[in-house]
Amino acid sequence: MMLTRAWRLLVEDLDAAVARDPATDSRLEMALASPGLHAVWVHRFSHRLWSRGGATRLPARLLSQASRALTGVEIHPGARIGRRLFIDHGMGVVIGETAEVGDDVMMYHGVTLGGRSMLPVKRHPTVHDGVTLGAGARVLGPVEVGERATVGANAVVVRDVPAGAVAVGVPAQVRVANPPDPELALFADPALWI
Repeated sequence: MMLTRAWRLLVEDLDAAVARDPATDSRLEMALASPGLHAVWVHRFSHRLWSRGGATRLPARLLSQASRALTGVEIHPGARIGRRLFIDHGMGVVIGETAEVGDDVMMYHGVTLGGRSMLPVKRHPTVHDGVTLGAGARVLGPVEVGERATVGANAVVVRDVPAGAVAVGVPAQVRVANPPDPELALFADPALWI
């Protein structure tokens, strides 16, 4: 039963990655050559260890660090990751301990879900379902990025982003609130790609 569920999740991750990556159309290629996908898979296992607490936390941390060395993606084993997360390219992605990532999220390389506090509290972002985080985006602190929002490349988010909005800049500002089609909104304003 547990192996069947794990296999279904693996195939679901593969299909989501193939659907979002125009550079491949093969599950096999994706399974063998996607460091972002490998990092997510290792995280799923290390998170289970971390969640048990006690003596299993050290092996969880060591596993996550080995994954970081192999993939260039650092996901703390305490982070909560939803289904069908796809990290394209992956290198330089950092997801902190108290971060929460919803389902069907798309991240590009260099994204940071980081903290702004040293206190042992919720200090990392919550990214809701269907969010796209552009290359180099930094989302810092216990902020929320609403469903289907888009954070532009190199944006620095330090305040909540509403559902369906497009946020860009340093610090990030909501440039397009609730566009009818977020993908079309990205093409309507070239500054969103900067």
